[in-house]
Amino acid sequence: MATRTSQFRFLCGYVYIYFFAQAMSISLLAVWLGQTLKLSGTEAGIVFAANAFAAMCSQPIYGFVSDRVGTRRNILWTVAALVALSGLFFPFLYAPLLKTNILLGAVVGGLYLGITFNAGSYAIESYVDRIGRRDGFEYSRVRLWGSLGFASAAAFSGRIYNVDPGINFALASLAGGVMLALLAVTRGGPAEPGVRGKEGLKLADAFALLRMPGFWRFMVFVLGVTNLYLVFDQQFSRYFASLFPDPKTGVAMFGYLNSAQIFLEAGGLFLAPLLVRRIGAKNGLLLAGSIMLVRIGGSGLAVGPVSISAMKLLHSVELPILAVSLFRYIAHHFDNRLASTVYMVGVSFGHSIGIFALSSLAGIGYDRIGFSATYLILAGLGLVFLVLSAVFLLPTPAETPGEQATPLAEPAK
Repeated sequence: MATRTSQFRFLCGYVYIYFFAQAMSISLLAVWLGQTLKLSGTEAGIVFAANAFAAMCSQPIYGFVSDRVGTRRNILWTVAALVALSGLFFPFLYAPLLKTNILLGAVVGGLYLGITFNAGSYAIESYVDRIGRRDGFEYSRVRLWGSLGFASAAAFSGRIYNVDPGINFALASLAGGVMLALLAVTRGGPAEPGVRGKEGLKLADAFALLRMPGFWRFMVFVLGVTNLYLVFDQQFSRYFASLFPDPKTGVAMFGYLNSAQIFLEAGGLFLAPLLVRRIGAKNGLLLAGSIMLVRIGGSGLAVGPVSISAMKLLHSVELPILAVSLFRYIAHHFDNRLASTVYMVGVSFGHSIGIFALSSLAGIGYDRIGFSATYLILAGLGLVFLVLSAVFLLPTPAETPGEQATPLAEPAK
């Protein structure tokens, strides 16, 4: 029990620091690209598309490796080392490249950001879910510490950015060093039951997912609904800051709002498992998708900082339900040996495909028809796929209190 408790505490600390670093380095990325580097909405869209493409290429690898290594911490070491480099990467490599050659800068930045933060966060979440199923604790109980870490950074990241964005990146790099130190001083937990069998997992087993109708039913929701909120969020900070007479005030206020939203999100992550158990994972996904579309469409209709802030705060309700429902849906409907592969290919890889396809188009929309009109188009597109998801997603039963989602022995048909 002591070992399991120490693993839970280690993961809470690691996830807290990782998301602190993520907030410091990329929560204001759109503002940094626009205000500091003077990129247009279209150019920023190219940058985000490159990030998504790099993440898309690395996510299947992350997933397959995660399933092979089981509970070993190889991926945690890799991500921590990359985060520790952020203080050097952003000001001394990324910024000069973007100023002189937008395409080369987008490619280099995509490789780093895609692997470190876009795909890296999904890999860490998948690892937490695996340890939670082994040791008997909820994924969301650890993930809420990630929200607290992000909120802690967001509370003052905007003000620090107004002094010097380089300080934000330096703090992210320092956080990466703390992640490495945590890994060095904390022992790994007991071997996962059956891990040797997982080491024998073959690439063909992963590719077999693509022949499963149940997988593609799941992808209708991932590709058509959840992708839209990620594309929406990419340049939202830029739009939010533009609603204030002084851009610096807008950046600072966004930091405060982001912090408040994420603190609320942490509470939601504590409560979401209770709701999702009662209504089932499929209904949880549909509920989260509905809230998401209200947030996106409402942002298109909002007038001024107050109403747009209210829409932003809906994310604190939507995300916890979505995160818990995704893992429970996977646990109910897919072979447990491939849980990380399903999450990294189905959710993470699926997100990257959508972001890669839509980021540049959204950026063009922001430049040509404005943020509000583009948000309404995204919400309308999402509504079509939400209706399709209600038909295609496989039913998932509600669970009795204390019951864990039981993985199937065979993949979903």
